[in-house]
Amino acid sequence: MPDKNYFSHETAVIDEGCEIGAGTKIWHFSHIMPRCIIGENCNVGQNVVISPEVVLGKNVKVQNNVSIYTGVICEDDVFLGPSMVFTNVINPRSAVNRKNEYAKTVVKKGASIGANATIVCGHDIGQFAFIGAGAVVTKNVPDYALVMGNPAKQTGWMSEYGHKLSFDKNGEACCAESHEKYILKDGKVSKVK
Repeated sequence: MPDKNYFSHETAVIDEGCEIGAGTKIWHFSHIMPRCIIGENCNVGQNVVISPEVVLGKNVKVQNNVSIYTGVICEDDVFLGPSMVFTNVINPRSAVNRKNEYAKTVVKKGASIGANATIVCGHDIGQFAFIGAGAVVTKNVPDYALVMGNPAKQTGWMSEYGHKLSFDKNGEACCAESHEKYILKDGKVSKVK
């Protein structure tokens, strides 16, 4: 068996059959279950559970006390805030086995999910979307959308650097930090190349 090229704390449990990319760090009391794929340079905080067959892209940041259940795919550069959680069955019952009904959830590149948010299964999070702390997401979230509340409602748009965008009468906005320009057209935001 080749030397591992990632770090795992001695209290972390990593089951057989996982793929873990170079430079990834897995911290105290976390459990990585079978057949997970974790990309390069990820950071998995304390007390995290990653269920079987979850896929994390490169540079995914998973903060402490997060649960990522089977059916979840996180693309590159996703941020999962402290104690946020995904679900994977729409109508769970203790006495009813619904393991064959797991719903898929995709968190697209660059999206951020705030502390204590809940993502109800089967709803995708768009690229660079920003889910506010404590939000309960019950529907798909568009690219660059800012959503907050329970149930989560869209309250604006965010730049790739995580700043709220203010669009002018021409549907144009500029990120306060990066100075990159964005266009709002037909209810969709895109970055000007």
